[in-house]
Amino acid sequence: MKIERYGIYFANLDPVIGAEISKTHPVVVVSDNLMNAYLQTVVVCPLTISVHPGWRSRLQLVVKGRESEIAVDQIRTISTIRLIRRVSRLTGDEAMKLRMLISDMYGEPST
Repeated sequence: MKIERYGIYFANLDPVIGAEISKTHPVVVVSDNLMNAYLQTVVVCPLTISVHPGWRSRLQLVVKGRESEIAVDQIRTISTIRLIRRVSRLTGDEAMKLRMLISDMYGEPST
């Protein structure tokens, strides 16, 4: 399976420890396509249907007609073996908002 940046895939996230998102969940691949082609791991943000509009670390969107949110606070690297199948893809606008949120959360603070 070709793994593409901003593709939404079902992934088996078990086993987990503590408060990590578990079970089979959709995830958004945020790692670069070149990395995805050569590494056996991908960087992902899980999606959840537990929507928290006030949380700065979450990006709300609709996937397959269902309200969801991307949990940027749960960003992690997983093996490509965990990916089951692609189910959707972010729009250009959603991808831009996700990049901005990741930069805001994990980039250097502006001074």
